[in-house]
Amino acid sequence: MHAASVPKSPVPSRPAGRMTLAAVQSGRLEKPIRVVCYGVEGIGKSTFAAGAPSPIFLGAEDGTSHLEVARFPEPTCWADALEAVDTLTTQEHPYRTLAIDTLDWLEPLCWAEVCRAGSKPDIESFGYGKGYAAALDLWRTLLARLDRLRAARGMHVVLLGHSWIKGWKNPEGDDYDRYELKLHSRTSGLIKEWCDAVLFAQYETYAVEKDGRTRGLSTGARVLHTVHRAAWDAKNRYDLPPAIPLSWADFAAGVAAHRPASPEALRAEIEQLLPQVDEKTRAAVAAWLPTVATDAAELARGLDRLRGKVLTAGAAA
Repeated sequence: MHAASVPKSPVPSRPAGRMTLAAVQSGRLEKPIRVVCYGVEGIGKSTFAAGAPSPIFLGAEDGTSHLEVARFPEPTCWADALEAVDTLTTQEHPYRTLAIDTLDWLEPLCWAEVCRAGSKPDIESFGYGKGYAAALDLWRTLLARLDRLRAARGMHVVLLGHSWIKGWKNPEGDDYDRYELKLHSRTSGLIKEWCDAVLFAQYETYAVEKDGRTRGLSTGARVLHTVHRAAWDAKNRYDLPPAIPLSWADFAAGVAAHRPASPEALRAEIEQLLPQVDEKTRAAVAAWLPTVATDAAELARGLDRLRGKVLTAGAAA
């Protein structure tokens, strides 16, 4: 078929004059939070979400049975979950945070809906990943409705999930295991891209060497990792420090300040790390520090890069 014979789709009607210079916005936009918190069983993910402003939970009732929180009835199908979100969007209520507990509990309901609509016995019966592609469309619908909820009611959205250990095919070296969100990889990628922060909850551990053997010990402290590492997925758009206490109050304080720590504390940690890197890096950091002065966000990003240099140097030694 020639290009000239291809039928053209009608241009949708839209009000004129929206994309003008007078409509341009500047500066940071303050919006409700979209966050994923995942980790091992029982570490305190539900308690983290319960600390958010006026939360209401959607999910399996067992996950919050020990908490004094509001919760919807446990959904038995995907339509129930969508109805709960729509109810919060369209009706008046006192809630300011929706917590879905957990994503990996919700995924089977999504697959069941795909199978019902496609008249298939299970998600694999579609063949060639088609079932998972159809499931991704349902997840996109849910995320779009969650965004409408945020816009209409100003509600935060907290998505909780479990972790599992998966092998990672490393194109630059040896393969290794890492913690990931316990979801199908396509779904996990979509949700991590959509949210503003992915937080990995873990017990604080450190390594000690004794009698020629390295052992991992735990302090018992529960922490949230906020930046990506080889061992786990994480991210944040709030310039948070690499690790914070597993607490909504600490997380919200960092988000509100949009600063990870005082500039003085960040500069002090940078100075402590400098002896562990090469002379060229030390010179570059010395020239860079006066240019950022008291900019905590820039200092935090520089500190994160410096930590990477230290880790790289240690691995090469």
